[in-house]
Amino acid sequence: MRLTYLCIYIFLIAAVPVYSQSAAGATYSFLEFQKTFPRPKEALKKKEDLLKQEFAEKNLPWPAKYIYFRSFKYDSEFEVWVKYDRNEPYRLFKTYKVCALAGSLGPKRIQGDYQVPEGFYYINEFNPRSMYHLSLGLNYPNLSDKILSDSLTPGGDIFIHGSCVTTGCIPITDQKIEEVYILAAHAKNEGQDFIPVHIYPIRFNNPKSVEYLNRFLKTYQEYSPFVNELKEVYDYFEATRELPVILVNNRGNYLMDGKDIPKKQEPVVQEAPKKAPRQRIMVPEETLAKVVDKLPEHPGGKEGFQQFLDEVSREVAPYLDKGRDKAYMMIEFVIDSTGKPIYAKVLSGGNEELNEKLELLFESMPRWTPAIYRENYVSMKLKQGILVERKEGEGTGN
Repeated sequence: MRLTYLCIYIFLIAAVPVYSQSAAGATYSFLEFQKTFPRPKEALKKKEDLLKQEFAEKNLPWPAKYIYFRSFKYDSEFEVWVKYDRNEPYRLFKTYKVCALAGSLGPKRIQGDYQVPEGFYYINEFNPRSMYHLSLGLNYPNLSDKILSDSLTPGGDIFIHGSCVTTGCIPITDQKIEEVYILAAHAKNEGQDFIPVHIYPIRFNNPKSVEYLNRFLKTYQEYSPFVNELKEVYDYFEATRELPVILVNNRGNYLMDGKDIPKKQEPVVQEAPKKAPRQRIMVPEETLAKVVDKLPEHPGGKEGFQQFLDEVSREVAPYLDKGRDKAYMMIEFVIDSTGKPIYAKVLSGGNEELNEKLELLFESMPRWTPAIYRENYVSMKLKQGILVERKEGEGTGN
């Protein structure tokens, strides 16, 4: 079966010199251009000789022409891998401690969720005047995120930076970002326009981290297929020290292009269910209004919403368990600040197939008028009971 791929991420690229123009029209190499800013200039003065010494001690050629960053959220670690020649394997230069973490396991899916993204990115910005000392920007949202995240407000401005505060970035302190910034600047100066950054939920070879992840997956089973997409790339790099070409298909899934993972130990992450649950947008409670001046309103008002409930009840009734004629169900859902119904979740009353059908129907409702608090639209969670009853003559769905 042929798949339509929307994008190909190729992280091994030809070395092409990078230049920038000063205001006076002089031509600088990228590294020389960075030296025109006080913070990179001072960082190079303090750190470059020390980095050269560390490279020499590890028998690594200076400077690295190719670098690769890898971050592990739960383990709070940030790795720098380097190589000098395109055809040689990557070697680990150093592991830094990530000093603060926002959110929990799981990808970033909406602005304000405080999540650190998970997936495959590259550096798209060098900020020598960052409010967090120095920073390197990530291309979030990437193509996968644009497909799977909130279409209107997926969020953005994700950086690897100094300081030790975060609402979704990767902070590693001022001293450490100076080293990482210098290494990235040298690689870009050597022609590496796309510096890959892979962000994983855990370090998959750490048993304690895997144990935590598997407990997390028991609650959020819909996250399991995504984790296994990430782990496939992790396993390939662990076995080969090479980066695969990563594809994104038209469903937003990550796929490796024609690469087989060499045989190794059995997977430690829970296998995805035979029928992978749909992806949900996880909305953190702190982003939801608890008190509002005006509640959300269905486009058809109370009568229109009741008509929707009646239609939904008839539509999902065939999915009741065999021998069961009715079920009183409770479902919660969020009307976000744009009026979009999201994150519908059945709390009680049905089976897996019925619940999924009901959740999809609630999320497919037309946009509501959002809740209002102090003259601003806000997101709000609602709960709704619904009686699902099979009428005489209706069949069963399973």
